[in-house]
Amino acid sequence: MPDTLDIKVYYEDTDCGGVVYYGKYLGYLERARTEFLQQRGIALTTLMQEGLQFVVVHVDIRYHSPARYADIISIHSEIHGVSFASIIFKHRIVKKDTEALIAVSKVKLACVGKGLKPERMSNELIACLSAS
Repeated sequence: MPDTLDIKVYYEDTDCGGVVYYGKYLGYLERARTEFLQQRGIALTTLMQEGLQFVVVHVDIRYHSPARYADIISIHSEIHGVSFASIIFKHRIVKKDTEALIAVSKVKLACVGKGLKPERMSNELIACLSAS
């Protein structure tokens, strides 16, 4: 089931033409994933205290149309795949009022422990992510 996060585009997010700078979308996707996990009771701070964290290892993003200053965009996020040490998220970004497609992406996260070495997720965490 996809989750949706709405974000208002601020002037600081745009280039001199008032169009959202392409790199800003990576930050928007990070926010959406964090909210997605929190909605499922997965607190990144708790995982970090346990010595685990998620790191981005691959991003595919395709831009379809620009978002502009003062737009409200909606990011629809869902889990596309889970393995013992990775998660793949799919995101769809649209303009909230018209549902015009702005971008689609797929992001692969690896679960790592201390020293940034791959770490197996707990069975409970895998089950929680797989149920999404």
